[in-house]
Amino acid sequence: MSYRRGWIALFLFCLSMINYMDRIALSIAAKPIATEFKLSSVGMGYLFSSFIWSYALFLLPMGFLIDRFGTKRMAALGIFVWSAATVLTGAASTFVSLMCARLVMGAGESTSNPVGAKVIRQWIPANERGMVTSMFNSGSYAGPAICSVLLGSLVALFGWRMSFVIAGAIGFVWLAAWLIFFDAPEKVRWLKSNERDKIVRERDSAPANASAQPESAAGLLALMRSPTLWGLAITQGCNVYTQYLFLTWLPSYLQATRHLSITNTGLFSAVPYAASVALCILAGRLSDRYLKKSGVGTGRRRNAVALAMMTGATILMVPFTSNLFVLLLVFSVTLTGIASTTSLNFALLNDLLPSSRDVAKAMAFVVVGGQAFGMIAPIATGYVIDATGSYDWAFGIAGLLLLAGATVVLTMTRSPMLRDNEAASAQVAI
Repeated sequence: MSYRRGWIALFLFCLSMINYMDRIALSIAAKPIATEFKLSSVGMGYLFSSFIWSYALFLLPMGFLIDRFGTKRMAALGIFVWSAATVLTGAASTFVSLMCARLVMGAGESTSNPVGAKVIRQWIPANERGMVTSMFNSGSYAGPAICSVLLGSLVALFGWRMSFVIAGAIGFVWLAAWLIFFDAPEKVRWLKSNERDKIVRERDSAPANASAQPESAAGLLALMRSPTLWGLAITQGCNVYTQYLFLTWLPSYLQATRHLSITNTGLFSAVPYAASVALCILAGRLSDRYLKKSGVGTGRRRNAVALAMMTGATILMVPFTSNLFVLLLVFSVTLTGIASTTSLNFALLNDLLPSSRDVAKAMAFVVVGGQAFGMIAPIATGYVIDATGSYDWAFGIAGLLLLAGATVVLTMTRSPMLRDNEAASAQVAI
């Protein structure tokens, strides 16, 4: 990949990393927050889940706004809102104000994934899409890896409030760089003409056997008639459930059952997240190589998605693992699987979507599917812990959902997302 469009991949990686740093900050500080506000496991479950409510609510409107007003302005608006809300979380004096700050943060973060998908479609040639999507998504695992170490130490040294102020401030640095350097490839001055021509020529690739014109938008309602879009959304949901289980409850699990301190919890959590970053990017690169001969429009990336989900189902081994080193290995494999699933599923969406003008809204729909499951995970886990006094069933439910998602992606994403008069004749090769 060219050095200069590589800067776009770095922008997206950092956007996702900051997004998830701000999300996991609450999990790192869960113990002192629960003590200060006198919250039970069920109460913490609702607090963990709260930002997802507004996140899911705003995703589809944001998708339409991004397609309408562009990625530069909407990404800037989104990160400004969620970074400010993260800073203000540190000033919360009541449970209600804490909840409100999380809801505003979720609304701001709803721009992130639709923006990422749209920027990748604008900037990245189709045969590099898997790797760059993986780089974008791997930021969501680099964020928790860095945040687990950094904020774990800050909470231990200065208290939980300061950790939110520092986490939120990082977003404003990204915002300044974005406003200065980013625009569409046709507009930026720092891109060489030969690279600009390559991007514009190779960024769109129609699904195999599809007759749709690449620049003819179908609209969300038309796309929703396709089982493929629903299959991608359900697959995302089965995967995101486990992602949020880790984001919200992993530190508490390590402290309650493995008796680790806050600082040691941060260090332990960072290792599997860091491992998943490198392995996720590798999985994306391998998926591009896998599709090199057949082309991305065949939809064969679904096989890689299913394999990644079955890898993530390694989480089923957690209740049977007592050794900390083995547990670290299981968590690393599981997080690699779910990280790769998300990036490959997002790439598969772009593979099977004829028009670039529909990308943000289609991505928003798929992410809403993920968040529908994701908002349940923290709450359901809280009830499971309260009812059983154990985390075992929480990990079991997550593993079974991953296996179900592998089945869904193999059976429901076999056709491109086309208008009704085209869908009947367009079948994607296995």
